[in-house]
Amino acid sequence: MTGGAARSTAIRIGDQSKTAAGQTKPADKKEADCGCETKAPPDVLAVVNGTNIAIKDVDEPVKSRVQELQNQVIEARSRQLELEINSRLLEAEAKRLGITAETLLEREVGQKVKDPTEAEARAFYDQNKSRIQGTFAEVKDQVISYLRTQRQQDEARKLADRLRLNAQIKVLATSVTPPETEADRARVFATLNAKPITSGDIEDALKPLISSVQEQVYALRKQSLDVKINDVLLEQEAAKRKLTGAALFDAEVVPKVKPVTEDDARKFYEENKSRVQGTYERLRPQIIEYLKNREESNAASEFAERLRKGGTIQIFLKPPDPPFFAIAIDDRPWKGGANAAVTIVEFTDYECPSCAATQPVLEEVASQFGDKVKLVSRNYPLEQHKFAFKAAEAAEAAREQGKYWEYVAILFANQKSLEVERLKEYATQVGLDRKKFDAALDSGKFSVRVKRVLLDGDKIGVDSTPTVFINGKRVREKTPEALKAAIEAALKEGPRK
Repeated sequence: MTGGAARSTAIRIGDQSKTAAGQTKPADKKEADCGCETKAPPDVLAVVNGTNIAIKDVDEPVKSRVQELQNQVIEARSRQLELEINSRLLEAEAKRLGITAETLLEREVGQKVKDPTEAEARAFYDQNKSRIQGTFAEVKDQVISYLRTQRQQDEARKLADRLRLNAQIKVLATSVTPPETEADRARVFATLNAKPITSGDIEDALKPLISSVQEQVYALRKQSLDVKINDVLLEQEAAKRKLTGAALFDAEVVPKVKPVTEDDARKFYEENKSRVQGTYERLRPQIIEYLKNREESNAASEFAERLRKGGTIQIFLKPPDPPFFAIAIDDRPWKGGANAAVTIVEFTDYECPSCAATQPVLEEVASQFGDKVKLVSRNYPLEQHKFAFKAAEAAEAAREQGKYWEYVAILFANQKSLEVERLKEYATQVGLDRKKFDAALDSGKFSVRVKRVLLDGDKIGVDSTPTVFINGKRVREKTPEALKAAIEAALKEGPRK
C-alpha cells in the first residue's frame, strides 16, 4: 500500500457516502441548518454607480451549488458522532497496548490489506465501465486506488466492531444539530465509557469542513457578484452610447478575441498532457473549444476592467474569517526565533512543484522578521506522489543527524529524482553518516512519525500542499506581499494563548 494510505480509515468507519470517484454525494434536499454561516451577509452586496446589487440576485445563479455544499456539512454532522466514538476507541486501545494509534492502524488495517492486482482492477472496470470515463489504461491507477480504499474501509470497520464489543456506549441524542449559542456546545450527545461527547467536540471535528464550505460559498458568491457588477456596468455604458448591451459587447469584445490555431491547441495539449486523459486527436475538439472560450473570456475581462476603472463601485461582500487551529509543533524542524510571537507552519511534499517554489519564499519572508517569526516544517506526502512518502522519511533521517534544512533543499532541487538510491546519494552530498541514514531509511524507522503528521493534517483540513498556517490560521495566498501582511497582522494581534 502507498505510504500513509490507511492513516484515517479506522476513524472513518461507517462512512458510506462515497462514490466510486471518491466524492461526497450531496443530499437530495436540505434537511437541517448546516450551521455554516455565523453571520448573515448584508442584503446589498454592492453598489455600482448608484445601482444596488442585492444578495438575492447574487445567490440565485449559485443557489443549487451552495445547497450542495451546505448539505455536505449536514451529512457530515450526522455521521460525526459515530466517527468520534471510533476515534476515541482507537486512541484508547492504542494507549492500552502502549503503542501509537498510527501503529495500531498499520497493524490492524494496513498490514491486512493486499494491494489489488491489475486483473482485479480490470474486472472492476469491465463491470462498471458504463459509469467510468476513459479507457482502462487511462483510469487503471484510479481504479486500483479505489479498490484499495474499499479494502481499507472494510478492515477498519472490522476493527471498530471489535473495539465496540467491550465498550460502554450510550447515545443520548436522536439527531446531531449545530449549536445555536456558545452554551449549546456543552450539550452531551453520547457517552463512551462514562465520558461525554459534546456538541463542541463534534463542531471542533467539523471545523475544517465548515471552513472549507464557507470559503467555497464565498467564492461562488464573489464570482456571481463580479458577473452582476460587469453586467450592470455594461448596461450602463450601453445606455450612455444608446446601444443595447449585446451590441456594445459585439463592438468592444468580439473584435479583440484572438483566433485559436492548430499550433495553439497542440501546445496546450503538450503542456497539460500529464493532467489530462486521452490522445490529442481525441481531445482536440474540446481543447479548441476551451481555448476559444478562454480567449473570449480574456477579452471580456479586459473590457470589464476598463469599465470598472471608470466607475464607482462599493463591495460589501466579505471573505469568511479563517478559524484558529492548535497545531502541534513540538519535535518538528524549525528556524527563526525560539520564542517568536508568530509561528508559520508549513505542510509540504517534496515531490510537489508548488512546494519547491513556495519554500524559498517562506524562508525569505520569515528571515525578514528575524526572531519575531519561527518557521516550522511538517511533512505531508500526497498519495499521488510515488516517492514523496519515502522522501519524507529520508528528511526525518537527515534531521536525526542535524541536517534537515540542508537535505530538503536538495530534495526540492531534484524533485524528479527521488528514488531510494538517489535519496541515499543526497545523504552523502550533505555529509551524513550513510550507514546510520541508510539503516533508518531501509527499516522505515520514521514512517510512523510521517503518518502522525498526515493524521494531524487531516484533522485540521489539510487537503493539498503547500498548506501554510500563520499563528494557527490558514493562509491561502502565498505571495511575499500576502505572507508579509499576514505576519504583520499576527504580530499586531499578538500570540494566542
